[in-house]
Amino acid sequence: MYLVHAHLELPPNEELPQDVRALVRSAIVPRDRVEHVALHTASPSELTLGFYLLAEGLDEAEERALRVCRRLLRDVRELAAARLTGVGVPLMPQAFAPRTGD
Repeated sequence: MYLVHAHLELPPNEELPQDVRALVRSAIVPRDRVEHVALHTASPSELTLGFYLLAEGLDEAEERALRVCRRLLRDVRELAAARLTGVGVPLMPQAFAPRTGD
């Protein structure tokens, strides 16, 4: 399972719909292989979707998240004005930090 973040931004003076969580979840279908979606709002016009996806590898997971986002922007009227600004697995700096005490 992979966690892939997708970043969406609405045009100036537009805000995310109140029911954005339900809108996103209702657009996900079984073939997407999304196990869970987390939503994080950075501002009233910025949204990060955290997709927990089943995939064979990192590239497949990112591609799957990209396809889901494109479909969301195309099919969910309330998100049609949003712009996808990025899709990718979040970096975990702690995993690359030097170990101490060895």
